Amino acid sequence: MALKNFITAVGRRKTSIASVRMQKADKSSFTVNGKTAKEYFKTDERAKIAEEALAMAESTESYAVAAHVQGGGIAGQADAVRHAISRAIIKAEPKTRPVLKAAKFLKRDPRAKERKKPGLVKARKAKQWSKR
Repeated sequence: MALKNFITAVGRRKTSIASVRMQKADKSSFTVNGKTAKEYFKTDERAKIAEEALAMAESTESYAVAAHVQGGGIAGQADAVRHAISRAIIKAEPKTRPVLKAAKFLKRDPRAKERKKPGLVKARKAKQWSKR
């Protein structure tokens, strides 16, 4: 049986699913679907959200993070990556759990778009009603 020298975790947000593989490294690196985080997410804000869990944990170790994301949009994907990294960090360093829990990075955000109902324009929006 081969030794596992990496930690895996899955994170979700809306319809996005992120699978993360983290392993200890001499120099930290962060890739999302084969690209760097800033290349993939395009804006610094989204890349920062994805890497936020690593910054919040303030781990003494440096990690090489490889994330695979699918589904949803860029915003949901960034949150899904953050959720997955948070779960992986806890497996590696259990002492960081209170910090990540206080920042609400461990809770899966259940908010998603409500489905459209029959007879309505959108999920709740109806056509203007006329009395006569």
